[in-house]
Amino acid sequence: MAAALLLLILVNFVNICSGTRKLSSLYQPPLPLLSYHKGPLLQGDIPISILWYGKFTPSQKSIISDFLLSLTPQPTQHPISSSTPPSVAKWWSTIDYLVQKAGKAKTHIALANQVTDEHCSIGKLLKKPQLTELALKANALSSGVALVLTATDIAVEGFCESACGTHGSIAGSGPAYVWVGNSETQCPGQCAWPFHQPLYGPQSPPLGAPNGDVGVDGMVINVAKLLAGAVTNPFGDGYFQGDAGGHVEVGAACTGVYGKGAYPGYPGELLVDSSSGGSYNAEGINGKKYLVPAMFDPATSSCSPVV
Repeated sequence: MAAALLLLILVNFVNICSGTRKLSSLYQPPLPLLSYHKGPLLQGDIPISILWYGKFTPSQKSIISDFLLSLTPQPTQHPISSSTPPSVAKWWSTIDYLVQKAGKAKTHIALANQVTDEHCSIGKLLKKPQLTELALKANALSSGVALVLTATDIAVEGFCESACGTHGSIAGSGPAYVWVGNSETQCPGQCAWPFHQPLYGPQSPPLGAPNGDVGVDGMVINVAKLLAGAVTNPFGDGYFQGDAGGHVEVGAACTGVYGKGAYPGYPGELLVDSSSGGSYNAEGINGKKYLVPAMFDPATSSCSPVV
């Protein structure tokens, strides 16, 4: 009798502890407020100039260029509303909300020009200061963004170790630039998750890449995150959370969250393309599908997935 009672107590104790762990894993404390620090933002017409550094296939180039063109609604699209199907333009509408809240003009993203440096004119081992040199090669307009994309065999200082990309400004005041590397052969578990098993943590099966390219579909995630930061915090005094020395931008506040119900190691509920098996949460132009990170919603101080 005593043994049975002891077993019952132990079972109940285990259940209580298990329930506590589940509740703790679901609980997410409120995120810090996203504040505007009165600095300049990118606004209105924002031309994107791309430098393809290293070898990229035409298919890879179209995945990223179509993503950029999907940010601004096309003339044939219906106005964005709460009932609008999940799209890249709907995801970007949070950025337009922030820009307009600061009294600036709604953005219009366009491709200005594309430059290819397939033979890697300054080498394949790059230091961080050389990123601005590459940004200058993109011939970006002062009001736009130079997007530097490095191929799989290009090693950049800090890549994989501390970052999948970065953004900044040329000469401190413009134009802005974004750099993202293709991590497929260097660190896909870090910079192309959830299309590759993570480097650390739960080893759940990877998702199918929506465009069939683990490296470039992973690049899209990082381009999306960093372009959002470049527009809303181009020079370090725009929108961010926390202190200036360790701030978190709108595109980086929800790392690892892509759909509803996300938690560490699980990206959340996503849509799956019936023909390719790829997972996505936003549709773009020319039939492309993409996975974009959840955006910080300033209205609710929480992460707001597209789906």
